[in-house]
Amino acid sequence: MVKETGYYDILGVKPNCSSEDLKKAYRKLALKYHPDKNPNEGEKFKQISMAYEVLSDVEKRQIYDDGGESAIKKGSSNNMGGFHSPMDLFDMFFGGGFGGGRQRERKGKDLVHQMQVSLEEIYNGAVRKLALQKNVICDKCEGRGGKKGSVETCHTCQGKGVEIKIQQIMPGFVQKHEQICRSCQGHGEVINPKDRCKTCNGKKTIRDRKILEVHVEKGMLDGQRIVFSGEGDQDPDLQAGDIIIVLDVKKHPVFQFGSNGTDLAMVMDLQLVEALCGFQKVIKTLDQRDLVITSLPGEVIKDKEIKCIIGEGLPEYKNPFEKGRLIIQFNVVFPNAIPNELVSTLEQCLPSRPRVDIPITAEECMLSEYDPNADSQRRHREAYEEDDDHFHGRGPRVQQCTTS
Repeated sequence: MVKETGYYDILGVKPNCSSEDLKKAYRKLALKYHPDKNPNEGEKFKQISMAYEVLSDVEKRQIYDDGGESAIKKGSSNNMGGFHSPMDLFDMFFGGGFGGGRQRERKGKDLVHQMQVSLEEIYNGAVRKLALQKNVICDKCEGRGGKKGSVETCHTCQGKGVEIKIQQIMPGFVQKHEQICRSCQGHGEVINPKDRCKTCNGKKTIRDRKILEVHVEKGMLDGQRIVFSGEGDQDPDLQAGDIIIVLDVKKHPVFQFGSNGTDLAMVMDLQLVEALCGFQKVIKTLDQRDLVITSLPGEVIKDKEIKCIIGEGLPEYKNPFEKGRLIIQFNVVFPNAIPNELVSTLEQCLPSRPRVDIPITAEECMLSEYDPNADSQRRHREAYEEDDDHFHGRGPRVQQCTTS
């Protein structure tokens, strides 16, 4: 029998409540009446903090139960131990610690969405609108799930949200299984069906459609994250998580990312006459400008040779006036054949062939088209024929020789 119940009443718990009930009650009330959320409820916040600090300490709780609030104040003056400030107690309870910055609420899960963007949008910048569904606190019941006072601690799990099942697997050995409480579905609370909110059906949140305006800045990269703080699913007991947009840059038919993030790379086909005799080519940029590149007559471009244009790559992120390089790899396209009547003329234009001395004993061979799979196919065929001979009992093949 306790002398007075004032502190218990402040927290909305019974005198015989458990420490878990106290923690849960304090958490809800401290978040609700915190000065950052309710600047006019500072006194209420102090009362909640004082009540929890007394009742969460076994020694202080016993003194309070025996002698009431006056006994607690007397004990405090007799060096029983002073009290923390309400803010310090809040920091300790929610993990902020002393002087380390307050972590005011536990944070809900972040929502991650992948958004495809084009290379043109990365180059020029763009604003995209993204529609998504998320949970928001029910306005009808203000996130309680039902009428005021209708929410009760689940008796099955004692507010923990999980049930512990013990199974004996052999004499002297048991195995514990933890599973979501079937009575409260893991919430730690139950609401009488007749008292449930008709809008959210006791879930405390409803689904809502949210339109986000996503600013794709110049120079962003594939896989870069754009964070919308506090725009994730809402929960009455949690700080809302973030919505994180992950950029997925679509493949471009001409350009691709270079190795350093700001370079662009492309492959350009050249006919043999262009590689040997010079050319002019036009490149359409990602912002629809036309660039003209020139190779003068007498300059030879080799197959797979790489050149670059300074300042025509991707803009730097947060510094868009600085750009990387446009890297060009040339692919020289050779003709399949040359007419015989042009060979002699072509020979006069090209450097002379190197002299080759052919030994008298050299054997002449024919060049064939190369098929990289031909050898493996032949081996497979021979192995199959050998297995077939063994299967029919013929044994290995023996070549017959005749003698005269």
